[in-house]
Amino acid sequence: MTSKTQKSRKAGQVELALDTDLEQAIANWLDHLERQRGLADKTIEAYGRDARQFVAFLTTHLGYPPALADLARLQPKDFRAFMAVRRKAGASSRSLARTMSALRTAFAYLERRDIVRNRAIQTVALPKIPHAIPKPLAVDKAMAVVEDQPFTEIDWIAARDIAVLTLLYGSGLRISEALSLTVREAPTGLRDVLRVVGKGGKERLVPVLPVAQEAILRYLILCPYTLDADDPLFLGAKGGPLSPRIIQLLMQKLRDTFGLPATATPHALRHSFATHLLGAGADLRQIQELLGHASLSTTQIYTEVDRVRLLHVYESAHPRASGN
Repeated sequence: MTSKTQKSRKAGQVELALDTDLEQAIANWLDHLERQRGLADKTIEAYGRDARQFVAFLTTHLGYPPALADLARLQPKDFRAFMAVRRKAGASSRSLARTMSALRTAFAYLERRDIVRNRAIQTVALPKIPHAIPKPLAVDKAMAVVEDQPFTEIDWIAARDIAVLTLLYGSGLRISEALSLTVREAPTGLRDVLRVVGKGGKERLVPVLPVAQEAILRYLILCPYTLDADDPLFLGAKGGPLSPRIIQLLMQKLRDTFGLPATATPHALRHSFATHLLGAGADLRQIQELLGHASLSTTQIYTEVDRVRLLHVYESAHPRASGN
């Protein structure tokens, strides 16, 4: 092979020696995903990790640090070998499918730029992902979660927690979306709509219930810190931005208090928002817009949740459901 200029890069705990051309191609691809595709930071981070894991595999598989020219020579068996190594390392089917999708995106990018053309990865089947449906809370349990906070005697922190949870359940926000709000964006007074920036930088408008407005206003009145317009709306006990981990731990405590299932997480409140709207007759397209889903197929999974609920009601209530 020709001599190579190599640089060191980290992939997890592995030091990688990357050819300059491959390293630059990966950097350009990730930059394209961020600037042109508008993918979320965490998605970009995950895709970069997937690429580095693949390069680490190729370094061992080929016996030397790969260059762009090596990518053009890869065969389906090479990609299957990568999947086998990742599976042996404990990667789940969902994780493997995400990784292979990321690599397909990378190879498509390289082909569009006339850098590398190799469609071998397109012939490799993605791992089957077990079908799973969201686990919403029952209406009474969801109401209890957003109304009762027995874990702190500090009024402003209790008010903060109720305000956050009410936004998750009342407006269907992701925890990251709720905690990224600034004081300027607080839905108080006549403002009963939030402009939310979700995954991939996609904006959507969501209504804010009066009960949520009241909860946020109460928190702002009780909060002991001086808040400027561009400060985070929700603060931690020491005055810094509120960590998602605090809300996750709160939900763990609420599970024990109210006898909630292990699936009762902050994100379960978003699932509950969608499921309860659908059960009350809301249109699936409207729920898609409220949740910020790019595809209706993502939202349609809630119809399965509603079907399961209806079957449960039928089996519990219908006099002939037991077969008697």
